Amino acid sequence: MSDSASINHGSWLVRLKSGLRKSSTSLGDGIAGIFSRGQLDKEALEQLEDLLIAADLGPAMAADLSASLAHARFDRDITSKAVRRVLAKQIANTLRPLSTPITLSPSYQPHVILFVGVNGTGKTTTIGKFAKQLVMGGNKICIVAADTFRAAAIEQLQQWGDRAQCEVIAGDAGADPSGLVYDAMKRAHNKGFNGLLIDTAGRLHNVPNLMAELGKLARVLSKIDADAPHDVVLVLDATTGQNTLSQVEAFLSAVGVTGLVVTKLDGSARGGVVVALAERFGLPIHAIGVGEGINDLRSFEANEFACGLMNLDEEGIGLR
Repeated sequence: MSDSASINHGSWLVRLKSGLRKSSTSLGDGIAGIFSRGQLDKEALEQLEDLLIAADLGPAMAADLSASLAHARFDRDITSKAVRRVLAKQIANTLRPLSTPITLSPSYQPHVILFVGVNGTGKTTTIGKFAKQLVMGGNKICIVAADTFRAAAIEQLQQWGDRAQCEVIAGDAGADPSGLVYDAMKRAHNKGFNGLLIDTAGRLHNVPNLMAELGKLARVLSKIDADAPHDVVLVLDATTGQNTLSQVEAFLSAVGVTGLVVTKLDGSARGGVVVALAERFGLPIHAIGVGEGINDLRSFEANEFACGLMNLDEEGIGLR
């Protein structure tokens, strides 16, 4: 790793830990209280399981983590830090296979990524940040403002297009998003774009007709390229906690989600929901966001996240 890359990595870890502070403080204080007696007994394990459920890790994962702790060997009275080490290792092992950054395949021209999600998850901002990062990586990117019902979304994407130095294709307010997407994909193919990022209107996951529109968008894309969209990325707001699980189920049914981005991890103590999502669905986690800046959205790294959630250093628990 170069000196500049090392500095950037260190800077990101600081932001990640800061963003997860509400979650790690809640968990850390709870664990310290449970194991203040230094004993690992049935009562302590039951309390730990309750704490992990309350922290949005989900019942199944809470039970697995408590069980893994029960089988761990400790040389002396257990400490809260020792507990956090065991939990961080187990969480990292669970998340590591799902740590999958978004990459553009040269087999597609363009590689089409459909971004979906309910209202208010930060989807439009996420697309802008991805576009900027992909352009910085040497890719030729086009953004489609297919949220034709919200003028602010179009303006926001156009601002990101200026920042990222990439083309933004937008239609008139209220225009049919399917027709816009069809024309945009044709244009992107003809102009040799590597990637086509499509912003869709935020929609409630429990409104069938709105969800059906997403299926229509996917079918329109497949008329040009049978494999398109090549990725369907669901953007989730971590502050909604366990409600994200029902969102994933609905969008999976409607449009076949291929991966997740989790935003606003700095907004609440519900960072544990990332672990619950991983255990429940096993979908790739592409990136997480801990703030508004472009550098506050990064590719998901299991070790970093697990240590941030438990307020530990990777080196200190043998994950690096």
